[in-house]
Amino acid sequence: MTDKPHDYCGIFGVFNHSDAALLTYYGLHALQHRGQESAGIVTSYFDERKGRQVMPMHKNFGLVLSVFDDHKIFKKELKGRNAIGHNRYSTSGSSKNPANIQPFRVHHKNGNLAIGHNGNLTNARKLREMFREEGVLFQSTSDTELILHLISHSDKSTQLDQILDALRQIEGAYCLVILTDDKLIAVRDPNGFRPLALGTIDGSYTVASETCAFDIIGAEFIRDVEPGEVVVIDREATESHQPKSYFLEAKEGTTSSQCIFEYVYFSRPDSKIFGENVDKIRRNLGKYLAKEHPLEDVIKYPDSDKKPIIISVPDSSNTAAIGYAHENQKAGYDCKYDIGLIRNHYVGRTFISPGQKSREQKVRTKFNTVKGVIEGRSVIIVDDSIVRGTTSRYLVEMIREAKPKEIHFLVSSPPITHPCFYGMDFPDPEELIANKFNRDSVAIAKEIGVDSVRYLSADGLVEAVKESNESGLDYCTACFTGNYPVPVEFNVGKEENELV
Repeated sequence: MTDKPHDYCGIFGVFNHSDAALLTYYGLHALQHRGQESAGIVTSYFDERKGRQVMPMHKNFGLVLSVFDDHKIFKKELKGRNAIGHNRYSTSGSSKNPANIQPFRVHHKNGNLAIGHNGNLTNARKLREMFREEGVLFQSTSDTELILHLISHSDKSTQLDQILDALRQIEGAYCLVILTDDKLIAVRDPNGFRPLALGTIDGSYTVASETCAFDIIGAEFIRDVEPGEVVVIDREATESHQPKSYFLEAKEGTTSSQCIFEYVYFSRPDSKIFGENVDKIRRNLGKYLAKEHPLEDVIKYPDSDKKPIIISVPDSSNTAAIGYAHENQKAGYDCKYDIGLIRNHYVGRTFISPGQKSREQKVRTKFNTVKGVIEGRSVIIVDDSIVRGTTSRYLVEMIREAKPKEIHFLVSSPPITHPCFYGMDFPDPEELIANKFNRDSVAIAKEIGVDSVRYLSADGLVEAVKESNESGLDYCTACFTGNYPVPVEFNVGKEENELV
């Protein structure tokens, strides 16, 4: 629909709160942008009738609002003071398999256990082949299931040690929420690819992929879960106000590799990830875009009567467009940021029309132009990325119909040229517009129908982020540069190993 990369999941957890399931529901709602195909919640409590701990679960295909549309679910089904939740996006090949909907829940010798995962294990093929040789049966095509098998096969004596033993055997990108009968465990991989935050509400602890999930429930952000950190929250932690932490070691030769695309597109602008506000970073991306491509170098036909306008492709590029306009204004250029495209927020993923025309119709259903703003002006479109270019082309056709003087397309990130193996879903490399035209901006501009296309450079992207975020940690730019910080198995098929 949007011709954008997809993130695979959003995760949320809360420990020792009377409204655990309901808080998780709201948290997942705030994280809906990270996965729209399915949602699920698992809770934990002691069932006096059965005389043991139980883990009720409710999950299904669909958005959070539709999966949990019956309020009775929270009163009769999802009881307990501890809960984890998961929003999921998947690859098309296995999106219809209900066995892949998370969280996963199992019962084994040391008690109940449930898990939700955001990321992708780069050594999944090796682990899967090892278990197949041992005769292990798989219930899903998700690499998350491999973590459960590693836990169940561990020879450690306690459940926590079994979990830690399993974590030391997996590689790649992973943020996990794990619920046991008496613990909530939050895990972030040693490279820190994906964001994970720790918060508190009413004296209880909560964890989430992004801090916007804390805002919706009134929780207070404490800090990020550190790369390689395993945070263990139990009764002792809530009483002492100090969760226990264990740390996993990164593979030799690798460093912190936080996904820079989280700042470019994935995360909500009202979230704080990797130690900095997303909105602040995106404004800085616009600023650096203006430094590399000032309006005086972009505009072909300056007009003293009508200011050139900078418009965004709502909503993810709004703040970058504002940053671009502001930096040009500071430099003395007479321009303004304006609303040239209106987005219809009530168009869902279920809007389907058959035939070749359907994609163009979807774009026209989702966006419309403000003709009075655009007509007769030089228009600079700022977007966060171009993937296939199809949606960009249809948007440009709509804007052309509003009769602008000229149209230029500026992108607040470098050309996307490589696949991601750490928890993002891009089209195949040959489908990426930057590869189809060998990064030739003139050819790309002709393809999408604009007067020019300009990208923020890879160096400019990193400099813009690090100027705003002085944490000292490094970032993964593999989708732009092909420099993979953790070794990957390039022959892993999407059907065989589900990316979650």
